[in-house]
Amino acid sequence: MHPYTGESIVKTVTLLLISVLATVAMPLAYSADDAGGQAAGARAGRPPASKAHVLSREELDKLLAQPDKVLLIDVRRPDEVSTNGGFPVYLSVQIGDLEKEVAWIPKDRLIVTVSNHAARAGHAADILTAKGFNVAGATGAETYAQQGGTLTKIPVPPPRPANASAAPAP
Repeated sequence: MHPYTGESIVKTVTLLLISVLATVAMPLAYSADDAGGQAAGARAGRPPASKAHVLSREELDKLLAQPDKVLLIDVRRPDEVSTNGGFPVYLSVQIGDLEKEVAWIPKDRLIVTVSNHAARAGHAADILTAKGFNVAGATGAETYAQQGGTLTKIPVPPPRPANASAAPAP
């Protein structure tokens, strides 16, 4: 007698289809900012999937006018900051490292988290709020610029020649 019956083959095929569909659907359901820098929810007109308030350009400008009271935490990769622009002063902590780096974040400042379109920033704001930080909200650097805000562009320095790393001769 063959170990596979018609019923077991149907169950196996069904489980296989469910796994394939889950593999395809899960990244779409849980995507943050994609390679294009825009959250899937934002493209569809939905707000980011976080509890954080998404700051308008006007709200952020009011906060930036008080630099001694606010701290911007940019959760983007360095290449995103250099390509898209950012704010003149910020703490750079990538979203994947945020929870293990909270000890370095001052608790006496009002926090604004930054990503390209506020999806990752919203997630970061939720994490920090849960850890007791005073979070004003999340913002998207590209969204801020689209609303008329000015970003700072820092050019990437050119690579140094191979012999430039050697110590100078005495």
